[in-house]
Amino acid sequence: MNKKITEELIEQKLKEKGISMYNGDDNALAKLQDYYDFELTDSYNRTPDYSIFAESTADGYEVWVATSGDGRNICINEDVYYYDSDLSDPLYNAMLDYNELIYVDDLEAYYVQDAIEMAWEAFITEMIDEVENELIEQGYEHENEAEVA
Repeated sequence: MNKKITEELIEQKLKEKGISMYNGDDNALAKLQDYYDFELTDSYNRTPDYSIFAESTADGYEVWVATSGDGRNICINEDVYYYDSDLSDPLYNAMLDYNELIYVDDLEAYYVQDAIEMAWEAFITEMIDEVENELIEQGYEHENEAEVA
């Protein structure tokens, strides 16, 4: 009898690692910071590797800056955003792009939560792939592969 990889088996193995592919996690940010080796902070007391913050234009409009480093070398074409709703993707990419310290001026902003959710989905996908590879190394097969053989 072949050993089959099922969603239930994957979930069981994930739970052994302290995560779930079905349920959100109240400690998602802490787990993401640990796994991807970054710190997300709203405290500007060290030199960040990546920064996201609001700035005012000369004529009184608010724009958002998402840039590498501490914000001293801003590229207007690449780093300035009219809407904070566009900041989820840059923050998500910064989290997964080997930035040790990421500064955001508002940790409660919805774009931060959106980026955390996107990173969590990527993390879960990586963990599922890792579990599946471990099971395959132990002689398990996917259900549909076991039926074909």
